Amino acid sequence: MKTAVEIASGVAGKKFRAADVLEERLKLINEQDAEIGAFLEVFAETARVQAAAVDAKIAAGGKPGRLAGVPVAIKDNMLYAGHRMTCASKILEGYIAPYTATAVENLIREDAVIIGRTNMDEFAMGSSTENSAFRKTRNPVNTSCVPGGSSGGSAAAVAAGFCPIALGSDTGGSIRQPAAFCGVYGLKPTYGAVSRYGLAAFASSLDQIGPFAADAADLELAFSALSSRDPKDSTSVAFPPAKPWDGIGGVRIGLPKEFFSGEGMDRETLALTRAAAVKLEKLGARLTEVTLPNAKYAVPAYYIAASSEASSNLGRFDGIRYGFSAAGANLKEGYQKTRGLGFGPEVKRRIMLGTYSLSAGYYDAYYLKAQKIRTLIKRDFEAAFEKADFIISPTTPSPAFKFGEKVSDPIAMYLSDIFTIPCNLAGLCGVSAPAGFTAGGLPVGVQFLGRPFSEPSLFGLLKVLENV
Repeated sequence: MKTAVEIASGVAGKKFRAADVLEERLKLINEQDAEIGAFLEVFAETARVQAAAVDAKIAAGGKPGRLAGVPVAIKDNMLYAGHRMTCASKILEGYIAPYTATAVENLIREDAVIIGRTNMDEFAMGSSTENSAFRKTRNPVNTSCVPGGSSGGSAAAVAAGFCPIALGSDTGGSIRQPAAFCGVYGLKPTYGAVSRYGLAAFASSLDQIGPFAADAADLELAFSALSSRDPKDSTSVAFPPAKPWDGIGGVRIGLPKEFFSGEGMDRETLALTRAAAVKLEKLGARLTEVTLPNAKYAVPAYYIAASSEASSNLGRFDGIRYGFSAAGANLKEGYQKTRGLGFGPEVKRRIMLGTYSLSAGYYDAYYLKAQKIRTLIKRDFEAAFEKADFIISPTTPSPAFKFGEKVSDPIAMYLSDIFTIPCNLAGLCGVSAPAGFTAGGLPVGVQFLGRPFSEPSLFGLLKVLENV
C-alpha cells in the first residue's frame, strides 16, 4: 500500500488519480473491516465526491494541497458537517454534525479525502475501545487482542491499511497507547498546537487532536496540515519558529529512572525500549538519567482532574437539546432516564467521580490537590529538560491484552496509561513509535516526549530511529 507521501506526490504529479486511490481503500475496507471493526461508518459517497473534486482541480491546473487524494479517517468525536457523530455513545445515536471541526477542515483544505468515522471508547473514556456502545474493534495484528483506546478504531484503520492517516484525540494517552498496541505511529501534539474546535470535549485542559500514521514521514505530513492558530479555539496558538533538526549527534536522550524500574512491567516491553535507546546512542545520541519524582501521582491526579472536567462537559447531554431522549413523568425524571439509559457504565463512573471531586467539602481535598500535583509534574519535566532534549520511555507497561482481560478491574485498565498521562498533564508533545515485537508477535511502542512545540525535532528523531 502507498504511503500518504507517495499518494499526495503521485496524485499531484498526475501519476494516478485520487479516485483510484480511494476505490482501492474502499475495496479493502469492504473485504476486511467486518472482522476488524475499525469504522462505525464509511463515507463512501461523499469521499468519492471529494476525490473527484481533487482530480478535477489538478486536471484544470490548480495547485494541489499537501494531502492531495490521501484518504483520512476521523475519530467519532469530531464534527463533520452533514455526517453522523456519536462519540460511540447511545446518547448521541443519530446526531448529525451541524458544522465541521477545524482540524477536519484543515485536512479538507489540503485536499485530503475523509473516508469515514472510526470506533472509540464512549466519549473517549477507556483504554481498549471495549466501551463503545456500538461494536467491538479488533487489533489487526492479533484479532484476539484489543487495539487500545480510546482511539482504537483509528489505530486499527491505519494498521490494517484502510487509510494511511487517521485522526484521534489524546486526553491521557488515547493516541499513543493504541498506536503502541497496533504497531503504528501516534502523535499527541503540544497542547494548543492543533485546534480543538469541533472536538466533543472530554477534559478541555487535556484534550488534543493528533494523527496516526504507518511511518514517520506520513505523521509529519499530517501534523503539518493540522497545526494552525484558530480564533475559534482560545487555547490554540500559532506554531512558534522551530529550531532546525541538526541530526542525532549530541542529542541528549533522558531516561526517567521511575519509568525504567521494571516494576509492574512486561520484561520484553522494557527490553525493546532500552534497545531503542541504545540504537540512538550508537548513532551519536547521549543517554542520561533523569528523574520525574511526582510521576507516581500522575494517574490519580489525572483521573480526578479529567473526571471533574468531564462531569461539567457532559452536563450538556440532557436529552433536551439534541441526541437521545427518554420520556419521563416530569423534567427531572426525563433527565434521569435519558442519562441513565444513554451513557455507558464507564462514562457514568467518571461523571460520578468528577461530581464528587467538585462537591462542597471535597473540592480542596481532591480537585485542588490534583491541580497542585499537575503543577509539580510540569516542574519535574522542566527540570528534566534542562538535562535532556527528549525523554524516552515505554509507551505502555505491556503489549495489547485480550478482550475482557481488564474490563472488570478499572484500576488495572487505568494503569495502561501510566507512562502517557504525565505528558498531557504537562502539556508536552509526545509520540509512540514502533519498537519491535514480543516473542508472541505483539507490537511494542516506544514513547518520546519533547518540550512544548518541539515536534519538528521529534520527527527528525523518529526518522533516524526508523532507518536503523
